[in-house]
Amino acid sequence: MARSTLKKLDASKFDEWKAQHLLNRAGFGGTERQISILAKMGLDKAVEYIVEYTKVKDPSPVRAEDFDSDIMHPMSQSERQMARSARQGGDEALLETFRQERQRRQRADRQQIAEMEEWWLKRLIETPRPLEEKLTLFWHGHFATGYRTIENSFHMYQQNAFFRTYAMGNFKEDLVRGIVHDPAMIQYLNNHQNRKGSPNENLARELMELFTLGEGEGYTEDDIKEGARTLTGYTFEDDAFSFHSRQHDDGVKNIFGRRGQFDADDFVDLIFTRPSVSKFVIWKFYRFFINDLPYGPTPESTKYVGQLASVFKRSNWNIKSVVKAMLLSEHFYDEKNVRTIIKSPVQLIVQAMRTLNLPDRKKLLRTLSLASNLMGQKLFAPPSVKGWDGGRAWISTSTMFMRQNTLLFLITGQRPDGYAWNADSSNYDAYALLGSNTKNPKQTVRYLLRTLLCNPNIQQERQEALLDYLKTQRNVVDNRTVTGLLTLITAMPEYQLS
Repeated sequence: MARSTLKKLDASKFDEWKAQHLLNRAGFGGTERQISILAKMGLDKAVEYIVEYTKVKDPSPVRAEDFDSDIMHPMSQSERQMARSARQGGDEALLETFRQERQRRQRADRQQIAEMEEWWLKRLIETPRPLEEKLTLFWHGHFATGYRTIENSFHMYQQNAFFRTYAMGNFKEDLVRGIVHDPAMIQYLNNHQNRKGSPNENLARELMELFTLGEGEGYTEDDIKEGARTLTGYTFEDDAFSFHSRQHDDGVKNIFGRRGQFDADDFVDLIFTRPSVSKFVIWKFYRFFINDLPYGPTPESTKYVGQLASVFKRSNWNIKSVVKAMLLSEHFYDEKNVRTIIKSPVQLIVQAMRTLNLPDRKKLLRTLSLASNLMGQKLFAPPSVKGWDGGRAWISTSTMFMRQNTLLFLITGQRPDGYAWNADSSNYDAYALLGSNTKNPKQTVRYLLRTLLCNPNIQQERQEALLDYLKTQRNVVDNRTVTGLLTLITAMPEYQLS
């Protein structure tokens, strides 16, 4: 049997299992009805529907006016003069007034970023365009920027909107060129301190090391130093990019063995002449969408990445071309790549909300946002410029406890600090998950296992354990016992996998 490659999946093999896998990886799962509809579309139309998401109406379009852009605006010239005079004159009362105002603004900004976390989590749960949000989350981890460093919620909002706008755009022209003009990134990597004669190398380094080429791939320390000179004077004022020509080094630079009076645009062009760009980015796509490779690349995955990287380069860095080729490929649906990615905390929460017919716990978005943070993924706050490690890094003794408690809360209403296991179960119609399917215990168990674990071949011992539970309930299949079955299934290790 020939190994899977970038070869397109045989359309006749696209069934409900593959439709479910597509929804899991290109989004956050789907209900039985959504899976059925997608399967009936067939491979080409299903992928087209997922990829061409802008054709689907967004009921809650992103609007900058929904958030306050003025909270962290810098002091005016007159305020700066007053503060300077107060320091010179030792006016402690006035200085204290300025300190209190600064603290008030910081508190207000921290409140707004908390509201933004809830806002994005709500979008992730409710969106009819799941790939749009999945890609926005991917780029947020790739071009990682953290609120704790920049302390400006509106700049984080702007960056989030930027990732969403160009999620399926051109990697070079839209995302990479755009990120060097992004106020949040400029501040996060200190490029506002990058001036002629005193260059700051942070943005130039990460632009190559983490965003385009990969660590140690095709560049030297001298290239970083020279690249930093191209970015001098690239700063921001208020909420917009600003170029300070007097702070820009317009002298001759030597980058990758080429000499010229390069600016930032030239630097980006030079980066994209290096051969490692395409494979570096595609490997990140591979680990996010196909297989996180806990044991390292295989000959098959390496071959596939090489082929998809060629598509990326030939398309002149068009992201949609890559995503479409990936979602149509035989390799994407290969059994070896199914249930191989550990769900991130956000994926775990959002997928449960979208697939389990859960009650409207969106009213408790703060609780869910806190839970995601405790599981290791706080939106708008990646741990470093490297983003989240993902994969096995999501799992530890403490995070597993939190992951299971969060799922228990979503299903039963039990908060992690403890109530009866069925505290709020009365408002959850778990029985509706069965739909028109039989209420026979054996068939109920098999149906729920197959649906929730995306696995047509459930291990016998898993079925028997659930049947044993139903036996203790006199084999009654009703809302209470189906809720109990869900708590047991979501506690299984297999449920942690996508």
